[in-house]
Amino acid sequence: MTGLDASDYNRKQLRALAASMEQEIATGQFDCTLERYKERIEGYNRPQLTIVKPSQPQQDIGQLWSAYCEYMQPQLASTTYRRDYARKYTNHIAALPTKDLTQAIAIRDFLLATLSLNAAKRVLTYLAACCKWAVASGLAKNNPFTGMSEDIKLPKHDNDAIDPFSRAEMATIIKAFEETRPHYAPFVKFLFWTGCRTGEAIGLTWGHINPECTQVTFCESYDSGLKVRKGTKTGKSRKFPCNAKLTALLLSIKPDTAYEDTPVFLAPNGGLVNNTRFSTQVWKGGRQGDKTYRGVMQVLLDKGAIERYRCFYNTRHTFITLMLAEGLTVAQVAKLVGNSPAVILQHYAGNGVTISLPEF
Repeated sequence: MTGLDASDYNRKQLRALAASMEQEIATGQFDCTLERYKERIEGYNRPQLTIVKPSQPQQDIGQLWSAYCEYMQPQLASTTYRRDYARKYTNHIAALPTKDLTQAIAIRDFLLATLSLNAAKRVLTYLAACCKWAVASGLAKNNPFTGMSEDIKLPKHDNDAIDPFSRAEMATIIKAFEETRPHYAPFVKFLFWTGCRTGEAIGLTWGHINPECTQVTFCESYDSGLKVRKGTKTGKSRKFPCNAKLTALLLSIKPDTAYEDTPVFLAPNGGLVNNTRFSTQVWKGGRQGDKTYRGVMQVLLDKGAIERYRCFYNTRHTFITLMLAEGLTVAQVAKLVGNSPAVILQHYAGNGVTISLPEF
């Protein structure tokens, strides 16, 4: 027994195999162990292509979006799919007052009335992509969202909202954490002194740092919302050389038993740092449930110690801007922080950096 399904395809393959075996017997090349022939039979036992006829064109954007998500899932990182497709945009579409494709204008107007311009533009972009796929798949007659997102003009901001802290502000913030939130002071210093992404710092383990603490390898990131580890944003690892200040910091917090999977930075309760809680309870502060948290940044603002509020991701912007000001090339900074030189040029070069035209 071959174990193959009784299909015309398999019968054809077995007839060809039998002819081949007869030929090998005649020429003295027959495999008495039968292993070679078993391997060929196992190769035949593969799933056959199933032709699925498209269902009738639909007018329900909710059903189309669900089918589009199934199509996109194998092509996306699991975190991207779960965060954006299965959660964020699915919720936006579920909240629409109508799912009828013929009401695309009403859907657009509803999004503009209930979401920020940027969010409405993004939802319309995803709806257009969904309907484009649906038309190509025979699931929709047309794509009424074509061009809608392009018609929404977002207000322009200088340097695309890149707003680094000054060197003096960085020192002020670090000192404030040392005095009022000492547990998080090393975490904040590390963000300022490496320019790494927040998830990269949270996901860092002692196995990513050499024993002398002179080099850090950024190869993982931690998503606090989904509670999963993943690769870096670019999918590539990078080695970061530590200066004396950063080396001293890492050596000062390195535990005696630093196993490879031991996190470098922990929350006060011993778990991993939570991105959202750090922002709302420690950095910015605010009210959550019955509790009110007075963040470090709010205290500094009230004292006039910093000029304006900025989220803690601006620690990355600060590092990049300061490194350019110190004379590192765009290519060198891009390598340090895991960006492309084009991104550095577009968003950072010239932001607080004096550029002089050389003589030629």
